[in-house]
Amino acid sequence: MKKLSLLTLAFICNLLLLNAQSKKSQDITAIKNMCGCYEVNFDFAETFNYTNGTSYVPSAVKHDKGLEWVELVEDSNNKLVLQHLLIVGPPTKQSVIKHWRQDWMFENTDFYMFHADNKWQFTTKNPKEVKGQWTQKVFQVDDSPRYEGSATWVHVDGKSYWENTTDAPLPRREYTKRNDYNVTVRTNRHEITPFGWVHDQDNLKVVRNDNGEDFTLAKEKGFNTYTKVDDAKCKAALQYWEENQDKWAKVRTKWDDVFSKKTDLVLLPEVDGNPLHRHLFKEDFEPTNQAINDIIEAFVAK
Repeated sequence: MKKLSLLTLAFICNLLLLNAQSKKSQDITAIKNMCGCYEVNFDFAETFNYTNGTSYVPSAVKHDKGLEWVELVEDSNNKLVLQHLLIVGPPTKQSVIKHWRQDWMFENTDFYMFHADNKWQFTTKNPKEVKGQWTQKVFQVDDSPRYEGSATWVHVDGKSYWENTTDAPLPRREYTKRNDYNVTVRTNRHEITPFGWVHDQDNLKVVRNDNGEDFTLAKEKGFNTYTKVDDAKCKAALQYWEENQDKWAKVRTKWDDVFSKKTDLVLLPEVDGNPLHRHLFKEDFEPTNQAINDIIEAFVAK
């Protein structure tokens, strides 16, 4: 009887292990399904505002389109790196802009959480808190940090999606135009669809003071649809990445060195009158390890 119980227990453990492996495989497939060539619609609209004054001006509704290649830069069992490359211009004269990057890490416990005003706080989670979860770490065009959060991929009723709420800096479409709030509290939902995938967002525009107290200025809805198209349409991005991937590998390595210190991080908005991305994107910038190290270190205030 005891032997039978042990066999039963072993069978149950093996079954649970197989189920966990199958679930993780589904997660990895979903993440990889965001790679490839896409026609993208970017749609944002401010929905409500909570100011008492009459001088507040809501952000204009934004509709934009683009062609985007999502490159699988790193592919391992516990980490997937996806680099977005935006293609602009007519088919006869296309140019490529290195866009945002998303890293997916399985059961990650180390986090750089955005606070406000170019400050990120390093924090850790207990392994039990992130069991079975994937952290999405999102980076700027210069591979500096933006936001990150951990959640479980869900596969049910033919749907695969991941959803998380986290604090983030202002998006580029806002911080060049507004200075009346300093934090975006983002609820991000990534859902795989038959036509590609969707990045669904419900955002709060928040004013956060030095004590960490928040006032919600307004709410915003974002809905970005990625429709899969033939990879040949993204040939310019493939060529760009072939020519520039070594440079950006060095940049990622330097940032990994910064993050490995596992301390709070403060970044300067400008050095010598320019933000980091302008330094790295200059045509005459020589991407040696030393040059990359020096310019990134110049932006790290803490």
